[in-house]
Amino acid sequence: MATDAEPQPTPAEHPRLVLATTILASSLAFIDGSVVNVGLPAIGRSLGGGGDSLSWVVNGFLLPLSALLLIGGAAGDRYGRRRLLILGVTIFAVASALCAAAPGLEWLIAGRILQGVGAAMLMPNSLAILGSTFSGEARGKAIGLWAAVGAGAAAGGPLLGGWLIDAVGWPAIFLINLPIAAAAILLAVRYVPRAPRANGAALDWPGAALAAAGLGALTWGLTVASAAKGLSTATGAALGGGAALLAAFLWVERRAGKAAMMPLSLFASREFVGLTLLTLLLYGALGGLLVLVPFVLIEAAHYTATAAGAALLPLPLLLSVTSPAMGKLAARIGPRLPLTFGPLVVAAGCVLAARIGGGGSYWTTTFPAMLVIALGMAGAVAPLTTAVLASVDGAHTGVASGLNSAVARTGGLIATAFASVVLAAHGPALLGAFRVAAFVGAAAAIAAGASAWVLVRGKGAG
Repeated sequence: MATDAEPQPTPAEHPRLVLATTILASSLAFIDGSVVNVGLPAIGRSLGGGGDSLSWVVNGFLLPLSALLLIGGAAGDRYGRRRLLILGVTIFAVASALCAAAPGLEWLIAGRILQGVGAAMLMPNSLAILGSTFSGEARGKAIGLWAAVGAGAAAGGPLLGGWLIDAVGWPAIFLINLPIAAAAILLAVRYVPRAPRANGAALDWPGAALAAAGLGALTWGLTVASAAKGLSTATGAALGGGAALLAAFLWVERRAGKAAMMPLSLFASREFVGLTLLTLLLYGALGGLLVLVPFVLIEAAHYTATAAGAALLPLPLLLSVTSPAMGKLAARIGPRLPLTFGPLVVAAGCVLAARIGGGGSYWTTTFPAMLVIALGMAGAVAPLTTAVLASVDGAHTGVASGLNSAVARTGGLIATAFASVVLAAHGPALLGAFRVAAFVGAAAAIAAGASAWVLVRGKGAG
């Protein structure tokens, strides 16, 4: 009976082309999640706007992705993963064209929000299609390749984006999505089989709406208050309203029970609470730096966009090389020590990053910071994934993994909201604000390590 209850792979005549389809689709979100960071200075010069507006170029994408990621996967189960994948890629392509043709910053932000909606559909369903197409060892290899190409796309995104900005202009970083999206749609229509739909409960649309509205109000309030360096009546009302909406979201999720987008029963696990807090803090620290470092390199150190993109390469490259070894180490000693000391190493890297832009060569300022941050993240990423799956029962591993991914993006969302004070600064004030942000990132990483030490059990703990 247990065997019969497991989801069986959907027969596919061309499984390799199904894999190619999912890789192309997900690469849209992976590339755009990193490439825009390098383009912020050029976008600001072209379209105008202060630091609060520029931060929305990043957060316009992260907000719907954070709020709708879980329901995007559930919608694929209910209405068809192939259908949701194609719809998500189509929305992403239309949004990319809107971004490239945007006559002003408001239109660009609208396009980025639409991109986030499309990404929330295509990302969970691309991975779910892989899981339903392959089985056994082949499934592990397929998902590994999917993840590796995604990491490579995220790594190469800033470098490719920087080159396109220098050679063609910032709209090119969005236009490059169009041929990729067209290829993904054609392959999906031709080679991805239609799978049976699940006959589950209705989707948790009230929860999704409250999560999006609450996060949106909080993000707007934090962004504007950060840029203005103080609260106003409007930003105070936004922060209070956002908190009230998120409280209502928790109430709705409690009433929804097992049908909830975010089952509150997950938080009965002390470890899951600790891992969620660690994810929010650690990815907040990392997300803020990945937005600010290229901006400071271009504006203060006068790097080209291409050079600023290349400056970030040590982080993803070293992370991809060292993560497997750290995953094996965590399997032997348990996740508590890696998840405690990994964030502490990231904190040291954030302190080193405070020297960026203030003089000195790349090899004595930016490179050491990226190297140390990469080593720290390598100590945390693989153990974190394993620990999240082990912290809940087997029936909730999928939603726990999806929720952890959404929390990671929420951390970046909040950090980017606070980063608007740096994006609005110029000259010596820019470097001063960036140093403060680097130390705040270090504090967040230290708090992440502390949450793991206090709430995550050591190996063999009962």
